[in-house]
Amino acid sequence: MNTSFSNIKNGLEIDLLSSSELNNFQFELIRNTLISVNDNSTYYSNLFKEINFDVLNFNDISAFKKIPFSTKEILQEFNNELLNVPIKNIAEYVTTSGTLGAPVQFLLTENDLDRLAYNEARGLSIAGVTSDDVVQITTTLDRRFMAGLAYYVGCRMIGAGTIRVGVGAPQLQWDTIAQMSPTVIIGVPSFIVKLIEFAIHNNIDINASSVKKIICIGEPIRDIELELNKVGQFIKSQWNVQLFSTYASTEMATAFTECEFGQGGHQLNELIYTEIIDEDGNDVLENEIGELVVTTLQVEGMPLLRFRTGDMVRKYNAPCKCGRKSSRLGPIVGRKGQLIKYKGTSVYPSALQHILDHMAEVETYVIEAILNDFGEDQINVLIAISGDKEIIINKLKELCQSYIRVTPEFLIREAGFINHLRNRPEMRKPILFIDNRR
Repeated sequence: MNTSFSNIKNGLEIDLLSSSELNNFQFELIRNTLISVNDNSTYYSNLFKEINFDVLNFNDISAFKKIPFSTKEILQEFNNELLNVPIKNIAEYVTTSGTLGAPVQFLLTENDLDRLAYNEARGLSIAGVTSDDVVQITTTLDRRFMAGLAYYVGCRMIGAGTIRVGVGAPQLQWDTIAQMSPTVIIGVPSFIVKLIEFAIHNNIDINASSVKKIICIGEPIRDIELELNKVGQFIKSQWNVQLFSTYASTEMATAFTECEFGQGGHQLNELIYTEIIDEDGNDVLENEIGELVVTTLQVEGMPLLRFRTGDMVRKYNAPCKCGRKSSRLGPIVGRKGQLIKYKGTSVYPSALQHILDHMAEVETYVIEAILNDFGEDQINVLIAISGDKEIIINKLKELCQSYIRVTPEFLIREAGFINHLRNRPEMRKPILFIDNRR
């Protein structure tokens, strides 16, 4: 059973499936994917032979979980072997952001582009975007970037008007808002903050604008308790808009987007199958934090089986207040590769970010992991502060001891120096964590 990518109403029906109906539905999609990669992917067909996996006799999801995980290293080493169609069938070439390694190319067929549009149309619809909206896209649509393309084609599928302003240029963004009256902005939260600061500095009445919703991408606006973090709080305090968070990656080619209740991003079950695993690769208990593992469904060009994203998340399975029965993912708690063992305690940079983001006196910061003289992990926080530095540092130390049970080294630096570290031209996102342990 395949989904018609021309009608997002089909997805609304899938969101209401019972648990048993959903299991049967996804099982058939997984079976179709297994047959496809067995017939067409050099990497997966060789893997199935190595582990004696019989696709034709696949009849139980427990057998699927015997397939070894895919990893970023496998994507880098076997990138060409993962191709699942003849190269002449490829319509679009994109690459990953390369946040934790060399960028990896992903190749999309015409059908994959239809799937991408459907995926984003579904996500935007969950956030309440309709054909009556005009959407201002403040992300790049070039540089081999999948997300900007996805937002554009998703808006077109919904029938919303689109304005492709692109990244940066606050003056142009506000001129566009004044001239074209968009009702929705899609953008990175830290850039939305810059838009607000520009408006304040230039006496622009933010709340007199046409914008009613902001779809926040690339960075979290909520903490682990699903409450707005410092960035989200600042945006809401200045701009009377609805905020929606969305989580996605090039590898997944699928978005998890919040509804109006803001209780995690809804999973699109016709497009992706998810597992949450512990360090040993076993399923975690419900509501426990673990690593997100994804299997893409209905992808032609480069399907992925049991791909370890490295993102540590919590899954919520209880029905949402909006009525959808689909699972939801909370914000990323941390990256598996970023785990720091500090003074006997496991610390993710995001736990520190949560503390720093809730201190109004913290102007900007970067978290750095290094090895000390004994080869042990050490955490430095390069920080710029407004106010009494000694009082604020002591308060931060108290909060760290209370919440993460250890205290990092706080190093006072100029804001300009830190922002230079955070904003590198070769990176698509601001850098909040620098790992210098290698």
